[in-house]
Amino acid sequence: MKIAIVNDLKIALESIKRVVQSNPDYEIIWTAENGEEAVALASTFKPDLILMDLIMPVMNGVKATAEIMKKSPTAILIVTASVGMNSAMVFDAMGHGALDAVSTPVMESPGQVKGGEALLKKIATLEKLFTDKNKKVKNGDVTPGAAADKFLLIGSSTGGPKALSVILSSLKPDPHLSVTIIQHVDAKFAGELAAWLTNQSGHKVKIAEEGETPSGGMVYLAGKDDHLLLDALGRFYYSPEPVEYPYRPSVDVFFNSAIANSRMKGVAVLLTGMGRDGGEGLLNLRKAGWYTIAQDEKTSVVYGMPKAAAELGAAVRILPLEQISKEISNQLLNGIKKNA
Repeated sequence: MKIAIVNDLKIALESIKRVVQSNPDYEIIWTAENGEEAVALASTFKPDLILMDLIMPVMNGVKATAEIMKKSPTAILIVTASVGMNSAMVFDAMGHGALDAVSTPVMESPGQVKGGEALLKKIATLEKLFTDKNKKVKNGDVTPGAAADKFLLIGSSTGGPKALSVILSSLKPDPHLSVTIIQHVDAKFAGELAAWLTNQSGHKVKIAEEGETPSGGMVYLAGKDDHLLLDALGRFYYSPEPVEYPYRPSVDVFFNSAIANSRMKGVAVLLTGMGRDGGEGLLNLRKAGWYTIAQDEKTSVVYGMPKAAAELGAAVRILPLEQISKEISNQLLNGIKKNA
């Protein structure tokens, strides 16, 4: 796997290099000290993965991510020591196409690196996404139900935070509507994403907790590295199964868990993202009577997940991002249309 590193701090660059080079299957093909250098290098020597810092001179990691995704789309992992203080920048970068984020490994004497395992695990997970995009998930044996009487399920990945903020900001608060979001994001940043979406949208967004029943007027976000599902009593729970599935938390797993109970109907949406997660789950929801929507190619940062839905015939409508919230509102207000 060919990897590039973008970081202006020599000690951080050295610690990241040591971690990457500990795996003989990883090759560092170039390094850059700022985003401007990274944009130029990415267009000439395209790597499989770029490890991108956020705070840099000349051009920061958010701008560099946006420019690279426009000119020479490449998988980007944010590697930064300042996630807590700059969570808005992390999600802004993810909105432009970064896949995920992880803390920068720290060099400790004598020559030891702390945090290297987390970085290697994240790289391995992303590598698996590149090579295992067609893996399928079977329906779980769960029977969900919930206290709210209207439901909106949303799955998203690359570019998801920005797309989610656009949709939620355009939806009026509804005490009868429960919204659940499955966004591919490391559990360490899920709480920050919930807070960011709350500030961006005006809706109360919280992490879905074990044993909690989805309530009207709330937006729930999957908050662990395990899969989020609904149990037989309509309560959230987390499960490591299926263990081998590369997307964690998985949109397919959650969508499939919302099928068994006929009392639970509503709208399901699949947004921008790499891979095929959510496509089969959206198809199963459509067959079960849900109204299904996929984001179109033009407004997707990465047209992978919604493309899978389109190819499967899983979406009743394929819409640009700015039209999705209006269609959601129309369906929930006028009653879900029957769709074959």
